[in-house]
Amino acid sequence: MEEMEEELKCPVCGSFYREPIILPCSHNLCQACARNILVQTPESESPQSRRASGSGVSDYDYLDLDKMSLYSEADSGYGSYGGFASAPTTPCQKSPNGVRVFPPAMPPPPTHLSPALAPVPRNSCITCPQCHRSLILDDRGLRGFPKNRVLEGVIDRYQQSKAAALKCQLCEKAPKEATVMCEQCDVFYCDPCRLRCHPPRGPLAKHRLVPPAQGRVSRRLSPRKVSTCTDHELENHSMYCVQCKMPVCYQCLEEGKHSSHEVKALGAMWKLHKSQLSQALNGLSDRAKEAKEFLVQLRTMVQQIQENSVEFEACLVAQCDALIDALNRRKAQLLARVNKEHEHKLKVVRDQISHCTVKLRQTTGLMEYCLEVIKENDPSGFLQISDALIRRVHLTEDQWGKGTLTPRMTTDFDLSLDNSPLLQSIHQLDFVQVKASSPVPATPILQLEECCTHNNSATLSWKQPPLSTVAAEGYILELDDGSGGQFREVYVGKETMCTVDGLHFNSTYNARVKAFNKTGVSPYSKTLVLQTSEGRC
Repeated sequence: MEEMEEELKCPVCGSFYREPIILPCSHNLCQACARNILVQTPESESPQSRRASGSGVSDYDYLDLDKMSLYSEADSGYGSYGGFASAPTTPCQKSPNGVRVFPPAMPPPPTHLSPALAPVPRNSCITCPQCHRSLILDDRGLRGFPKNRVLEGVIDRYQQSKAAALKCQLCEKAPKEATVMCEQCDVFYCDPCRLRCHPPRGPLAKHRLVPPAQGRVSRRLSPRKVSTCTDHELENHSMYCVQCKMPVCYQCLEEGKHSSHEVKALGAMWKLHKSQLSQALNGLSDRAKEAKEFLVQLRTMVQQIQENSVEFEACLVAQCDALIDALNRRKAQLLARVNKEHEHKLKVVRDQISHCTVKLRQTTGLMEYCLEVIKENDPSGFLQISDALIRRVHLTEDQWGKGTLTPRMTTDFDLSLDNSPLLQSIHQLDFVQVKASSPVPATPILQLEECCTHNNSATLSWKQPPLSTVAAEGYILELDDGSGGQFREVYVGKETMCTVDGLHFNSTYNARVKAFNKTGVSPYSKTLVLQTSEGRC
């Protein structure tokens, strides 16, 4: 739930939204923050002059409004307001959460009215601090933007869930934590005080006891405000305009700009959009699950890289120690190269872990926010943001596209020390002795990134260790019975990959491999634990 907090904070002030309004680009702003970032535009660019010139740009026409948003290449994609030829560029400043915002050209005049009722300067323009799209306000000013009642409800529930535990109101000394609240008595009780002062019999048996958190909400929250039409403030939304994708009232249909548009019942569209958002969340949930599994894989790769690095350094040191003292300086240089490769691989994988973790946190936050929105019972408020949320969910799912959950680095070290010619020329006799002293193959290494299970089959892959000078003629793969019993041979051959079929579903198997040649058999590799699927997919 805490990962959803980023979705609930204003991009300008960095705090939880207060009286949020919905911009036509589907982003939200606090009503006070929206007033703070208004910019006054020249008279020649006012909505009236644009309509008089025949341009006919509406408040929601972003095909032309996009042309008024300029982006600065020297500012890493963030833009400064400069969409009007005769208006000087207003410098940007950063909000507490790092988003660049556009301050007003001049401080607003003092007023005793509320932010919703205070007059907006004529020819005002607002630029969204998130997508940097500019919009010229009409005569209604900020009142022309609908209020996001759903977001207010989600924020209130979120803050209530993080509030401190409520105390019993009838404890005489140290108040205990309340366990229930009586809606009729409006009193919080702990269990002993409830049994003593509020027995479940007689007239009190009809009282309704609720959890403390629910009681706090019912006590503090005012009755839910009904969303009203922005064009006709005295009318409630009753229909949904399919063409404009927004709720409308009956006056909009009779005499407003929606009179010729296709409309549908508000309740039917509410249920339809809830269903669409739920279906979109299913796909995003799968991507989040894959991302979590991918993070486990990346962390395993880090451990494997560490182990391979130690093994590689051990092999390198063992070979360098067999050389004469004149090669010691060369040994240090080779170790430096290995360490450089080691650090490079770790950096690449850790950077990918960091990037994937951030994306997963954002995805999980969006999912939790959408789930809270789905709980909302206000059809009008939900439909005001449902299209934008559906688009965001699909867009976030597309960002987990092909290649995103693929490791950018392998655990292998693509370095090989060819010391055979040098050993033969300098100390050929010792080289022959080293070779004769270890005639059996080296212990194979299981490649964890290529080992996997599918249904009731398992695929395993292995390789010879780096710098191994003794060739293996074949390999022996062994598995236990899935219940911790004895190992048995399941493959003997020259290949370094094998798929074993016919395993039991929902079972845990242990696997190991060893190499052999004419001289003998190598030690077993490390044991790998495999888990088959619970059932056929």
